[in-house]
Amino acid sequence: MERSTGTVYLVGAGPGDPDLITVKGLELLRRAGVVVYDRLIPRELLLQCRRTAELIHVGKKPGRPSIAQEQINRMLIDRALQGKLVVRLKGGDPFVFGRGGEEQNACQKAGVHCVVVPGVSSALAAAASVGIPVTYRQKSRHFVVVTGHSNGEGDPLDYSALASIDTIVILMGRSNLAEFCESLMIAGKDPATPAACVEWATTQKQRLSTGSLQSIAALVERDKLEPPVVTIVGEVAALAATSDSFARECWQLADPAHRGDHPWLS
Repeated sequence: MERSTGTVYLVGAGPGDPDLITVKGLELLRRAGVVVYDRLIPRELLLQCRRTAELIHVGKKPGRPSIAQEQINRMLIDRALQGKLVVRLKGGDPFVFGRGGEEQNACQKAGVHCVVVPGVSSALAAAASVGIPVTYRQKSRHFVVVTGHSNGEGDPLDYSALASIDTIVILMGRSNLAEFCESLMIAGKDPATPAACVEWATTQKQRLSTGSLQSIAALVERDKLEPPVVTIVGEVAALAATSDSFARECWQLADPAHRGDHPWLS
C-alpha cells in the first residue's frame, strides 16, 4: 500500500539489459503509481508497470530541447505530495552522473520522503560485458570514473591526475573523445595504452572497438559507434573479448513475449 504522505524512490535501472535491474527496483516499479523515466530506459522495464500507473518521459537527448532539472524535481515532489508512490527510474545508478543527488536534495528540502535504490552502473557493466576487469592484480590497482561531457560548468578535469590512474572509465564522452585522449597524452599517459569503447553495453545492440589511447578515437569514427558509449583506458583494456559473441551469450535481453502493452506507452 502506498504511504499516505507519498514517497519518491530513486531507482537505478541498470546499464541497458532489463534483467540487470535489482530485485528491489523491479518490485518498486511494479508497485508504483507514478514512474518518471529517462530516455535510455528499456521498454521491457516499462511494461512491468501497473496498467494504471502514470508514466512520464523526461529523457534528455544531446542537442535537443529537454525538460529542466528543476521541472523534474517539482514533478516528483508534486506527485509525492498527492500521496503517490513515485519511482524516478534512472539509467545505471542514480548517483553516478545521474543527478540523483540533486533530486534527493530537492525532495528533502520539500519535506518529501526519498529513498535511493542503487543500480548497476554502466561504468562497471560495460567493461564487464566485454571481459574487461576494471581492477586486476599487477595491472590495475585503482580506477576512476569520469564524465567526458562538458557543459561549461565547474572546473576542468585534472588530466595530470587522471594520467596516473591505472584504469580510466569515461562516460558520455563520445562527442569529444579525440580531445579527451589528446589531453591525456599531453598529460603524460602513454599513447600505446590499450583502450576500448563499448556501444550500447549489455544490450543486443552492443558493439566493441579496441585500440590504443592514440588510435581509439579514429577507430570509433571508422566503426561509426554512437552514444551511449563507454570508454575504458588502461592495461586491462587489452583483455577485452575479441568478438561481441561474448555479449550475446552472457547478456541476453529478457523475452517480452509474455507481457502485454501498457496504455501509457506509444
